[in-house]
Amino acid sequence: MNEQEKRLVESVLEGETDAFEPLVLPYRQALLTLALRLSRNIEDAREISQEALMRAFKYLRTFDTEKSFKNWLFGILMNAAHQHGRKARPAGAGVRISLSPEDERQLRATDNPERNHRQGEFKSMLMDCLDGLSRREREVFLLRDIEERSIRETAEILRSSSVSVRVHLSAARRKIKERIRERFPELAEGWR
Repeated sequence: MNEQEKRLVESVLEGETDAFEPLVLPYRQALLTLALRLSRNIEDAREISQEALMRAFKYLRTFDTEKSFKNWLFGILMNAAHQHGRKARPAGAGVRISLSPEDERQLRATDNPERNHRQGEFKSMLMDCLDGLSRREREVFLLRDIEERSIRETAEILRSSSVSVRVHLSAARRKIKERIRERFPELAEGWR
């Protein structure tokens, strides 16, 4: 945790609620992006990220300033996404993962339309391949390989061990590779 974040946390805890906005502002877009990848729906993603921010404000007193604020905040988002998923879907309902072009457009401004279009197509194909993963495998894969978090950060966010993260990541990568071979054989040409 950097010194500025520490000062902002202290200010909020001392009753200066306006300090909360600059504390979370650097993470708002990343929270929405991860929430969208977890929920696959922009409205749900907005609800989940808003809920995470409200919980962060409510439980800020429990935050250990020796740890990463960012990882703590993302852990809250993961819990909010789990709870939202349980409320929004009846038990046993199938999960379909895909990002619509509209959802992708709402996530980021376009500075290179052609490159962003190709990246969007690839991400949509990849998200389609996540259908066969367990919830934990999907979370680990999204945090580690899509959000580019370290093993340690991923473990901290998910409140699990580094070994567990590695095991789930390995299983997720294997399943995704198999799914790509099945659904997109032209991409898998030359793979072992």
